[in-house]
Parts: sequence; structure tokens; C-alpha cells
Amino acid sequence: MRRGVMTGGGTVGEGQVVGRGGAGDEHGGRPIEESAPLGQPEPEPEPEPEPEATPTPQLPARPARRRWSRGRRRSVGLGLLALAALLVVLTCAGMRAGQSGGLVVLIEVFDHPLPLGALVGVLLALAVLIGIRSVSARALLIALLLGGALLISPVALLLFDDMPEKTADRPAPGRPDRSLVIHEGAAMIDPLWWVSVDEGSGLTARRWPVGFFNGDATDNELTSAEWDGPDRIRLATRGGEVFVVALDPETGRPGQQVRAG
Repeated sequence: MRRGVMTGGGTVGEGQVVGRGGAGDEHGGRPIEESAPLGQPEPEPEPEPEPEATPTPQLPARPARRRWSRGRRRSVGLGLLALAALLVVLTCAGMRAGQSGGLVVLIEVFDHPLPLGALVGVLLALAVLIGIRSVSARALLIALLLGGALLISPVALLLFDDMPEKTADRPAPGRPDRSLVIHEGAAMIDPLWWVSVDEGSGLTARRWPVGFFNGDATDNELTSAEWDGPDRIRLATRGGEVFVVALDPETGRPGQQVRAG
């Protein structure tokens, strides 16, 4: 005789298993969750792998700042001194060339005492700052340079402040390699004129002075400067004085230099 167990849904035989709300429940029970067997611990969850650290980019090492050696500083300082000395020589040569038939290129480039003198001062200061390492020696030499500049500047401004400006350049008739050149300037309030002749062309051209006119008196002012043939110049003043200057046909050198005032 088979025994049954009475349940809420009917009688269950011995061969049947009573589900705890399982899949055998006809009325839609929940599925049975699988669990570890009795007496055995549940397996621990596997640890999540740690994220790999992103490597920090390595910045390139800053190159070490090179310092000038003692010998190199001395060489640069001496080079600056030599350049300053060369500028002084060329400036003097340019000023002298305008008085004795010198090269025109030398006169035009280096007959400028004020700006070239300032450049010489800058070169000397750089030579001291670069070539001398002692701070006290630097300070002493810079002080001497500044003191000398303060003493020389008023005299230089008085002598070279108003440099002559070219106002005329007239070729000789039939001689394109020869021209009559006039420069104008001033001495305080008095107008000044310089008359010269450029002979030749290019880097070999030479300038010969012909006349100088100082307008401190009105009669001495230059009013006319013209060619009177390929080898002769005619100059006239406001007072009516006329000068005729003959030139050497080969070199363009004037036979005389005239002056008024």
C-alpha cells in the first residue's frame, strides 16, 4: 500500500519530491537557486585585476647651459677692441679724405664722426663687459667710459652737430665721369657751402675740394656754381664776386681753391 503526503495542492506520493516553489510547481513558482552542498564553504569570488598604471612620459633633459671659457671671453673682448680701433682709424681717414682728393666711398661712409663715435663707445663697453670677469674692474672701466662720454659729447655736438648735406651733383659737359658737387650746412646761424669735384666712377672715384663759402656776411653767400666747359668751373657770390677755377683735364684736380668769408 503506498503512502502519500497531504499537501496544499493534493497528495504526493513517496517517489515524488515536494518543490519549494520550484520548477515543478504547476502554479508558476520561482526556480530553485543553486547553492553549494551542505558542509562546504562557498567559493570566494575571484579578485578583479588591477588596472595597469599608465607610464608617465619622460621629458627630455634640459641641456646644460654652456659658459664661456676664460680664453674665449678674452678673445671676444680683444676682437671688440680691435673693431673699435678700426672704426676710429676709418673715421679719421674719411674726414681727411675730403680735404685731399680722397676716395668718395671713404668720405660718404666714414665721414660721420657723431654716429661712428657713439658706435665706438658701445663697442668699448661691450668689450669691458665680456672680456673682464672682475665685477669691480668692470664697474671702474664703465664709469670711466661714461665720464669720458659726458666730457666729449658737448664738444662733439658743437663741432659735428650740423653735418653738410649734398644739395647738387651736376655732371660736366661731355664728361659723365666728372661732376660738380655742392654741400650745404650751417655754423650756428650762418649758412655754409662746400664746392668740390668728383672724378672717376665706382669705388675708385675721388673728390677734390674747389671752394668754401661762409655766409656770415650776405655778400659772401654762394649764388651760382656752374660748369664753364668740361675743365672749368664758374662760381659767383651774392656780392658779385666771380671765381673761375680750371681743372686738370686728366685727374680733375683744381688748379686753386677759392674761399669767401
